[in-house]
Amino acid sequence: MEASRKLLSAALFLVLLLAATGEMGGPVAVAEARRCESPSHRFRGPCVRGHNCANVCRTEGFPGGNCRGLRRRCFCTTHCRY
Repeated sequence: MEASRKLLSAALFLVLLLAATGEMGGPVAVAEARRCESPSHRFRGPCVRGHNCANVCRTEGFPGGNCRGLRRRCFCTTHCRY
């Protein structure tokens, strides 16, 4: 009788654990950092290749950069700080 209660308790705990992790999207939830952009001050001309933009942004102290917009400007990217 005691063994069946332990088995029932363990099975109920497992079901509750699976239900709780299923609602939250898995056992580990990863928060994605926001990305902030700033126009490059040193990049000149239209931004055609993102690699060139990223290299110029690195010289400005940013981790990377992207070409965007209709006028194809270079925007440096970094993780936002709050």
